[in-house]
Amino acid sequence: MNKYVKEFLHRGLVFGGFGPIITAIVMLILSHTINDFSLTGNEMFLGVVSTYILAFVHAGSSIFHQIEHWSVMKSLLGQLGTLYAAYAICYLINSWIPFEPVVLAIFTGVFVVGYLVIWGIVYLCVKNTSKKLSEKLV
Repeated sequence: MNKYVKEFLHRGLVFGGFGPIITAIVMLILSHTINDFSLTGNEMFLGVVSTYILAFVHAGSSIFHQIEHWSVMKSLLGQLGTLYAAYAICYLINSWIPFEPVVLAIFTGVFVVGYLVIWGIVYLCVKNTSKKLSEKLV
């Protein structure tokens, strides 16, 4: 098996459990703050399983930036596409967003902009840190 696939699976298994934990905390808070808040067993099961899969994919997708022979852009687009698919499927399956073209377009725009802003901030932080380390070496 490809070493990157193995690492994707390892990272997903290690960190995947945090999604259901967060789901359980959110459900607990909602049940205490919203009158008449209720979920069926199927809805709760679907929420826990889908957020586990979402967390698994999210953790595993960081491997894209470890593939040395890939360009930064290819890594960025690979992770973006993987995360977008996982989030979109999770949100649609759980009916957190309706399956409507306008809603999907808004979701896509917000997701892509959010992803690029976060990675822009990460890039600038890493660049700034690298610059400071280079200055200390000279």
